[in-house]
Amino acid sequence: MSAPLQRLVILHTNDIHSHFEQMPKISAYFDRVRRLWPPDQVLTLDIGDHMDRMFPETEGTNAIANLEIMNATGYEAMVLGNNEGLTFTPEWLRSVVLEHAQFPIIGSNITDSKTNETPDWMLPSLTLEKSGMRIGLIGVTAAYQDYYELLGWDVSDPMKAVSAHVSLLRPKVDILIVMSHLGLRTDQRMAEELDGIDIILGGHTHHLLEEPLLLSGTYIGAAGKFGQYAGHIELAYDPAQRRIVELNGRVVPMTDASEEDSSVITLLEHYRIASSASLAAEVAQLRQPLRLDWYGESPLGNLLAAGIRRWTSAEIGLVNSGQLLQGLKEGSLSRGRLLEICPGPINPCRMELSGADIRQALEESLLDEFMEKPIRGYGFRGEVLGILCVDGITVQMDASRPPYERILSVYVGEELLDLERTYLVGTIDMFTFGSGYLSLSRGKQIVYMLPEFIRDVLANQLQDEAAIAGSHHRRFIDVVRPSTKQVE
Repeated sequence: MSAPLQRLVILHTNDIHSHFEQMPKISAYFDRVRRLWPPDQVLTLDIGDHMDRMFPETEGTNAIANLEIMNATGYEAMVLGNNEGLTFTPEWLRSVVLEHAQFPIIGSNITDSKTNETPDWMLPSLTLEKSGMRIGLIGVTAAYQDYYELLGWDVSDPMKAVSAHVSLLRPKVDILIVMSHLGLRTDQRMAEELDGIDIILGGHTHHLLEEPLLLSGTYIGAAGKFGQYAGHIELAYDPAQRRIVELNGRVVPMTDASEEDSSVITLLEHYRIASSASLAAEVAQLRQPLRLDWYGESPLGNLLAAGIRRWTSAEIGLVNSGQLLQGLKEGSLSRGRLLEICPGPINPCRMELSGADIRQALEESLLDEFMEKPIRGYGFRGEVLGILCVDGITVQMDASRPPYERILSVYVGEELLDLERTYLVGTIDMFTFGSGYLSLSRGKQIVYMLPEFIRDVLANQLQDEAAIAGSHHRRFIDVVRPSTKQVE
């Protein structure tokens, strides 16, 4: 007589990005599944980017809110996403994870660059028992190595890391799961190129798979973004054949779910109050309002461009106005208000850029199709690209001329911009990936400056009265319709 099939339910989320409003619903659904199934037959996983410093509960509690709510929801493991790994320092992550996380963090392709070992608050892999089966978990994250090196980590090629861990774990486990914060295309490649993986649970590219894909014998699942769905997989394993013989999966909509976990609601309210208190701290006292204009020159945009230029010790500062969401009133400015107007986890950087590439970006910046361009990803949390805000240069222009012929001259200090010369430019990391202006992705000798965000740069500027006064000096001068030298 053959042994009975062993059954397992896998509940999974990814890319929640601190959309806490969904967590009471997700927790209630997970609890309902656990009541319907024996406790040792349910496995609950998160595939990264649960934390997002755009949201006050995360920023105001240093993401303690995320970890405690994940504890209450019953997660049993998570893999770091880039929003965890790149927006917090390793020192902070270590302290908060060791103190607050009641579940393991898996980092199969992450090591400390000094020791070449997995950080002591992570696991390189995890083996656990469910329903009489040994289940192996591998967790890999996208290898933004230029960034991670600055933070003291070595993030290796995820495909090589998975291959190595599969070789170690496959002989010892019944089911092998890869928790992949790499994106759908990489997950598909992994399934096709690497043997021995039963299931890949994915994230990073916010893809939604209404039911798992089956490629080369490997199942691939993903649950979209922002907690709009939760993933639910049910499988049956035949111990005699040592393989999965049945697998059915789906995603369960959470946005319209009526049941909510009251304990998570209470916990969330606690952390909202705590974050509000933290974010009430004063950043600066403003003697005058600072206007913002996405489609024209404004003091607040100039102030940020000047701050980035100073922060990066560059000749020229460039940043798009769409990084800022609103202007500022006079009076006390809090951390919370600064977060509201500049929420994106965007880092300053410095690069060498040709005069020709700078001029091309400036010309494009004056076109409606660029100003109104919606941007997605790369840390951007605004609505449109907006105009380029600049510092260190003066642009003489004629807005009535045809596109790409509107700039008459550009001065860097007192000298004309030399199209053949290379300039040291302070700007933002988003541009280096080709987002916004293609010419700004052609920079050389790029130096990313972590862990500070551009809102930290802006906070520094807002405490400098001379910098605020300088932000009113006009950088763009329309020679046909001349205005005052001041930007109001």
